[in-house]
Amino acid sequence: MEMRTLGRSGCAVSALALGTMTFGAETDEAGAHEQLDVFAEAGGTLVDTADVYSAGAAEEIVGRWLAARPADVRDRVVLATKGRFPTGDEPNALGSSRRHLRRALEDSLRRLGVDHVDLYQLHAWDPLTPLEESLRFLDDAVSAGKVGYPGLSNFTGWQLQRAVDVAGRDHLTVPVTLQPNYSLLARGVEAEIVPACLYNGLGMLPWGPLAGGWLSGKYTRDQRPEGATRLGEDPARGMEAYDRVGTRERTWDVLAVVQDVAEARGVPMPQVALAWLLARPAVSSVILGARTTDQLRGNLGAAGLVLSAEETARLDAVSDPAEPDYPYGELGVEQRSRDLAG
Repeated sequence: MEMRTLGRSGCAVSALALGTMTFGAETDEAGAHEQLDVFAEAGGTLVDTADVYSAGAAEEIVGRWLAARPADVRDRVVLATKGRFPTGDEPNALGSSRRHLRRALEDSLRRLGVDHVDLYQLHAWDPLTPLEESLRFLDDAVSAGKVGYPGLSNFTGWQLQRAVDVAGRDHLTVPVTLQPNYSLLARGVEAEIVPACLYNGLGMLPWGPLAGGWLSGKYTRDQRPEGATRLGEDPARGMEAYDRVGTRERTWDVLAVVQDVAEARGVPMPQVALAWLLARPAVSSVILGARTTDQLRGNLGAAGLVLSAEETARLDAVSDPAEPDYPYGELGVEQRSRDLAG
């Protein structure tokens, strides 16, 4: 599997990462351990989890897998987790305050059975905690050897830039990654977030690369999903999400081109969608999430798929989100341009 650096850091990671949000929920422990084995055997190294995945069970499952594997397997794993979302009912059981993050990190280390993680990410922006407080905690955790690198997740463009600027101003460890939602059906990050990552040297770790199953080809115009889906935790929310996405003509246009490219290549649709994302600017590693080992094996096939310029251009064109003309379209670009010829 191709190796890339984790953003501007010198840490090497596999171009495909294994996400663990299904562990302890849709995937039982035996299935999760099988996925981790298959991922490691395929050359995968980056394993991404979070304290709120299955209320901590996902971290425990990963921890037991690590403890049961030989040292050479454990040593290859680049372990990432996150803190920010609620882990209890009291007011300080969430957010990016020093108080919550300290306990969240310690609890994650305990569940994972390790004394440090390679990447610790703020799971989202906290409007109530001064950014200086959160970044100082991350810097202290790095200095204490409990965290290798700090990262961000679900930050907007201005929030990302503010975090980098504050860290630089206060001589704190600068975040090296951003984890955003990004796929052929979710390209909004390209307006502000991708340029900010490129400018600051942050590597992107896209989650939801198959858009909740849409890019796998599992949904059709005439066949609505039954029960709970990856689009929502319960049937009602799943249907709402299906109706929201499935009524967009662009969705079906994108799926048609993905299917066409996949059939011409003789590969499954998910591999085409993943290969497109792997080639996008600033992407360090794409996070795969799978309910079953068979799904994971199929998705890992994207590691060896390189799309042609023509295939990429077709996918780019059909998935173009058509940003408003101002400030991102022709008018905005013209206003921000400058020609030395006068």
